[in-house]
Amino acid sequence: MYLKITCLPRKAGFFQLLFFIFLLLSSNLANAQCAGEDASITICNIPDPANQSINLFNLLGGTPTPGGSWTDLQESRALNLSTGVLNVWGINESDTYVFIYTVNDAFCTDNVATVTVTVGGYAGISNPNASACDDNSSVNLFQFLGNFPNPQLNGHWNDDSNSGALRGNFLDATVSGLGTFSFTYTMPAIGSCQPVSATVDVTVHPAPEPGEPSDLILCDSDDMSIYTNVNLLDYLFGQDPGGKWSESGTSELSSPQDTFINVQNIYNTFGPGEYGFTYTVQPSHPVCNQKSATIKIIIEEQLDFTGSTLVVASDICEDEIGRATFVATLTQGLENIPNGSYNLQYQITGPIPSGNTIVVRFENGVTTFPIPAISFPLIGTYTVRIINIHETTGYNACDHIIGDISDILNVYPLPKINDGTLTIENTCQDTDATVQLSGNINLTDGDYRITYNLSGSNTAPSRQVIMTVTGGVGTFIIPGSLLHNPGSTTIVITHIINLQTLCENVASLSQSFTIFPKPDVSNVRVAINDVCENQPVIANFSGFGILTNMQITYSLTGANTASGIVTIAAVNGSATFTIPANQLLNTGTTTFTVSEIVNNETSCGASNLSITDSFTIYKLPEIPIVNTMEFCQSENATVADLLPNGTSYIWYATESGTSPLSSDTVLTSGNYYVAAVSPFGCVSQKAMVTVTITDLPAPTLETDGQNFCGLDSPAPTLADLSANVNGTGTIVWYDALINGNQLPDSHPLQDGTTYYGFDSSAVTGCISENALAVMVSLTHCGEDEYELMIPDGFSPNGDGINDTFNIPNIEFLFPDFTLEIYNRYGNVMYKGNRNTPDWDGRSNQSTIIDGVAPNGVYFYIVNFNKGKKPAQQGRLYLNR
Repeated sequence: MYLKITCLPRKAGFFQLLFFIFLLLSSNLANAQCAGEDASITICNIPDPANQSINLFNLLGGTPTPGGSWTDLQESRALNLSTGVLNVWGINESDTYVFIYTVNDAFCTDNVATVTVTVGGYAGISNPNASACDDNSSVNLFQFLGNFPNPQLNGHWNDDSNSGALRGNFLDATVSGLGTFSFTYTMPAIGSCQPVSATVDVTVHPAPEPGEPSDLILCDSDDMSIYTNVNLLDYLFGQDPGGKWSESGTSELSSPQDTFINVQNIYNTFGPGEYGFTYTVQPSHPVCNQKSATIKIIIEEQLDFTGSTLVVASDICEDEIGRATFVATLTQGLENIPNGSYNLQYQITGPIPSGNTIVVRFENGVTTFPIPAISFPLIGTYTVRIINIHETTGYNACDHIIGDISDILNVYPLPKINDGTLTIENTCQDTDATVQLSGNINLTDGDYRITYNLSGSNTAPSRQVIMTVTGGVGTFIIPGSLLHNPGSTTIVITHIINLQTLCENVASLSQSFTIFPKPDVSNVRVAINDVCENQPVIANFSGFGILTNMQITYSLTGANTASGIVTIAAVNGSATFTIPANQLLNTGTTTFTVSEIVNNETSCGASNLSITDSFTIYKLPEIPIVNTMEFCQSENATVADLLPNGTSYIWYATESGTSPLSSDTVLTSGNYYVAAVSPFGCVSQKAMVTVTITDLPAPTLETDGQNFCGLDSPAPTLADLSANVNGTGTIVWYDALINGNQLPDSHPLQDGTTYYGFDSSAVTGCISENALAVMVSLTHCGEDEYELMIPDGFSPNGDGINDTFNIPNIEFLFPDFTLEIYNRYGNVMYKGNRNTPDWDGRSNQSTIIDGVAPNGVYFYIVNFNKGKKPAQQGRLYLNR
């Protein structure tokens, strides 16, 4: 049969145990002989050696079968489960214990028996000589009661001396003070066993007092010259006398009684460190241990964090606030930082200031530590700065050199542009369009990548471009390759990312703009004529069609190299442009090329053009070599008289003149300008010729200087006339003013003849331009000085001898005379005067037919018409 055994707690009540045994026995009552019969025993005298060990098998009644198994129901741990021997001294509490013996035999119907053992109390052996030290706060009183056997544990201690220092089974000697104190330990009665007690008398002895040390803590940057003679006793307080000093190897103490040390020498010899000097005092009773107090001379090394770097990882975007993690990495600088733990204090400045002191560990010059996300709660720039660092195991003797160890962490805003304004200038097909983003945007200066769509006349999905923001205004370019079709196009920005912060955001911002067509310049031509040096060069354009206002980009190559941009206006498709002179400094052949034409009305242009024409600038001839020139006024010199002359030269009246002088232009005194002309019609620069026209004034006639007497002898000549003329030089006489003949001074004067006198200079060879016209009168003769003889006949036969009736010298004496000739019939044949003084025998009156007077006697009447002289009559004979 099988038996189920329920294990009871070690301290189960005795009646509970009996109830368990009753149940066990009632199931096997008819067959109990295999395990023997139940037994019980009470042991009160515990210290008796005879009671140390009990063989429980031997206590069973009947005939138990050996080889069964034992069960220690209360787990006393004092029963040998194999042998059934119970070690009573191994039971540490007095109580009633039940042990079960079981035989596992199929033919055995009674296989369980119990042995009940009652163990009395044992309090140990009284001890009147126990000792304790007054520095012991937990003196175990059981140690004084012996340990063979050990006193049981379920007794009770009593403070017989009322010391107030009993704590369970412990004496707190620090409370009782010095003296002897009694404590009784009592085990209660159990079963038939009586209570037992044992008393311990404890004498409390004083502990030695080494004193309270005060450490000398220095930094290696301190002035240690003041610590060359340090008395250790100055750093120890309340010690017992008579102790001895020892040290940890500095060799500063010469004996156990030496109390002076040289801290500066310690530092100079051993450097920074912790150096101990121990004062040891022996106890008055062996129960107390010797005690020591150690004065520490601590010289801490000042750490230099100069050059250290702090990196706080990492910057975040606005949408990461509160969920990002931040790790700071501090790396040593110029000086190695020892491995170990440090108290690190950091400070955060920014939108929300904060800070903290934490423990970090440096390994190989590097430490990392987290910074709570709550430290960066708002958008902005935060500066994380290390304020202080000290070793956690140190004494903070040194203020370590920190310097400025900081890093900046940014909480960047998300780029938001939906409330902004897009400004796009209308542009030309295939031409980049500049887009400007401004207004209510929160974009800092920098580069952004935006994504946009184009729709309308031009379409392009999901295009990306870099936008640069300066001064709160963003600018980017829509490539001309996306703007091929004229018309209205709309841009919509759908996404934006800040390339510096990598913060990104969706967007929905749009704007429409117009794409203008390119101008049609397929028929545009340019023609430029050859010119001379310094002449304007005019480009003549044609083929502009409907274009009226253009901007031309051109270049010059060849003899001249230049480029420029000019605005021109076209009329009926044609326009002109004068190339700036400062771009045409060299002669030779130059090619003019138009590379771009922009319609100013739309700003659209056609580029990569090659509209060309070549022209030649001819070099100007050399400036003529000239000399001053002198002319006489009378020469009536003209331009044709100037030198140099000919078809290769042109004369001008002024230096700036452009109209050449004709060759017959009469010269006057002054400056004239001559330019050489090349075969190409190029005119050189002008050379100045100073022309001097020498002009003598016309001579003047003295009063009545023209009057002479033709009867004088010798007869008056031009020399006589010159004597009556005033001039600067020699008077030269001509018989006519124009194309006259020069007359010699010996030329006799003729009455009523006009002579033209010019003043002349022997120095210049010039004569006066204007002449003195003198009509000579030879009639100024005194009538009393000369006799008038009237001839009495003549023979007009044409033989050259006495062919006319002439009254000699009458024209000189009576210049106003009149002559009348009558025939014998009283008819007037002839009338004369000084203009017709001679009668040739012909009638000048109408009374005679044929006018020829026949031979015969005729009568004359001379009217003198001078003064009161009466007329004279006479006759004459005409004989042919």
